[in-house]
Amino acid sequence: MGASQSLRELRDRIRGGESFTLEFKSDRGPLSDDELVETVVCLANAKGGLLLVGVEDDGTVTGLHERHRTSAEQFTSLIAARTAPPLLVQVRFVQFPEGLVAAIEVPPAPALTATSKGKLLVRDYDATGKPVCRPFYPYEFTTWYADRGQQDYTAQPVKGAAWSDLDPLEFERVRRLIQEYRGDASLADLDDERLALALRLAVRSERGDLIPTVAGLLVVGREETLRNVLPAHEVAFQVLEGSEVRVNEFYRWPLMRIFERIMEAFAVRNEERELTVGLFRVGIPSYDPRAFREAVNNALTHRDYTRLGAVHIQLRSEGILVTNPGGFVQGVTVSNILVAGPRPRNPCLADIFKRVGLVERTGRGVSIIYEGLLRTGRLPPDYSRTTDAAVTVILPGGPSDLDFVSLIIQEENRHQRPFSVEELLVLNYLWREREIDVAEASHLIQKEEPVARRVLERLIESGLVEGRGRTRSRRYHLSLSVYRESGRRAEYVRRRAFDRLQMEQMILDYVRSYGRITRRETMELCRVNARQAQYLLQQLVRAGKIVQSGRGRNTFYIAHLEN
Repeated sequence: MGASQSLRELRDRIRGGESFTLEFKSDRGPLSDDELVETVVCLANAKGGLLLVGVEDDGTVTGLHERHRTSAEQFTSLIAARTAPPLLVQVRFVQFPEGLVAAIEVPPAPALTATSKGKLLVRDYDATGKPVCRPFYPYEFTTWYADRGQQDYTAQPVKGAAWSDLDPLEFERVRRLIQEYRGDASLADLDDERLALALRLAVRSERGDLIPTVAGLLVVGREETLRNVLPAHEVAFQVLEGSEVRVNEFYRWPLMRIFERIMEAFAVRNEERELTVGLFRVGIPSYDPRAFREAVNNALTHRDYTRLGAVHIQLRSEGILVTNPGGFVQGVTVSNILVAGPRPRNPCLADIFKRVGLVERTGRGVSIIYEGLLRTGRLPPDYSRTTDAAVTVILPGGPSDLDFVSLIIQEENRHQRPFSVEELLVLNYLWREREIDVAEASHLIQKEEPVARRVLERLIESGLVEGRGRTRSRRYHLSLSVYRESGRRAEYVRRRAFDRLQMEQMILDYVRSYGRITRRETMELCRVNARQAQYLLQQLVRAGKIVQSGRGRNTFYIAHLEN
């Protein structure tokens, strides 16, 4: 990275102000070693980030104090020597016109890190939403390690709990669900003790007693024990119609009992419409049951059971909202949730749900949510309300787009294969937004551009999509056959006509602004290939709006004198 580029990028970040991963520190004092190290520890124990020394809280660059201008290694050595375990940071000096700034890149800590004086801090937000450093309390350690996949709270034996705290009726429920959802058949015939050991519902103590784990109490524990031992466990099921609450139920039952209750309540409210496709009638539910089931069970298995707060499942007219305490685990974000590998916060509990058959065993749970919504004519799930404190997913509601559903069913039957979730996302986007390019498709499917390009080209080969323009500026839209099959042929013709008129106007505006235009400039301007650019220019020549001048490679076009 060049010095000018580094300066420009840092200037842009400073303009954006402090954030969860960006901290400014004044060095006019100068900055004390203790405060420097404490700030680094604070960032490292969260998501890591960038510390800029020599910048005021308001973003004013005032530069480093004389004592800190010796070398970048001075900061690196100081931080490593005064953190436990030693934290390795990367430091570079950046010269601003206003003064020299130390940019310290702080990585996320692989283990809880303190100052050498034993001070433990973490990045957080205050009541006003401002990022701050605060003390890191011992009761938060379990969640910290769980978020990083280094500890499983639900696999721990519960101190003081006994085998009698587990309910035999709940064991029977587990066996029944294994058969109903085609789970691990080898579990169905085990007695209670062997089933508990196989699923890690309990562990054997040194004396030979079976001690329930946290997962064991959550799955087959008695209700009174759950209330006393795991007070954070609660699930709320609500049905809202406008501002009125029709159903408002809170459960502290074992999870399998809660699961059955919610699925029953959902089923009676999940209306189905009939769709005629060819000679057949197909039932299309308002919401795909598998998608709803995955969303609910993800919330139950991934929630933070050390944090107070209920899992909320709300059925609203505008959609279904599912929220669970505890943000995404490390490595999962809103922008990669579709492609991130399975990283359960509670591996033991997640494994139980997989082996019983309640969630997808291949780790494709989020893909099933996407597919289920798209196949019932709805928008993809919305995770944008997720925070560090809670994961929220919205399954969009409203009327289903049955024309899109019909298209998917017909085309899958014609090609004798199901569409992938990436293809469904692209087709759904084109159905609504009309056009897409490779960069937009890459963002949509959360994969690299070469993968997005292959998805688009595969849809072209299937006759569902058409491409326009050269490779770099190529744009894609639904094909004429899709518009024809869906009864929207006129819309296709109007869109193509509008495209041509729009491009012709762009060419004329360019000529008015710059006096002339070449074929290559037309290709860049309109994002078309050479043949299409030549066609557009000749159409304008025939219409008397521009005049061709020059020959061969020196050909260009100018405005007609009468225009």
